[in-house]
Amino acid sequence: MSQAETQLGQSAALDELKSLRGSIDNIDAALIHMLAERFKCTQKVGVLKATNDLPPADPAREKIQIERLRTLAADANLDPDFAEKFLNFIVREVIRHHEAIAAEAGN
Repeated sequence: MSQAETQLGQSAALDELKSLRGSIDNIDAALIHMLAERFKCTQKVGVLKATNDLPPADPAREKIQIERLRTLAADANLDPDFAEKFLNFIVREVIRHHEAIAAEAGN
């Protein structure tokens, strides 16, 4: 039992905390599954790029995506700076994967 749960004892607040944490756990699981699907797609993009001798990174697309996601974040009341940092992390991983795929293909 967590410190918060111990402190709350048996109460309506504890029930609500457990319910909210359950929802957070479900959201976290959905995020992991969505990231897995996203990376399955980007792996295929990496193969496509490697077989067509395209560069692993596409700075013009990345710039467009960042602006698009910043707008989506603002519309969703999510900090656009956070959204950009998150996307930049994903893009770095995608580029790293694309570079590895290109190296395996001999590009």
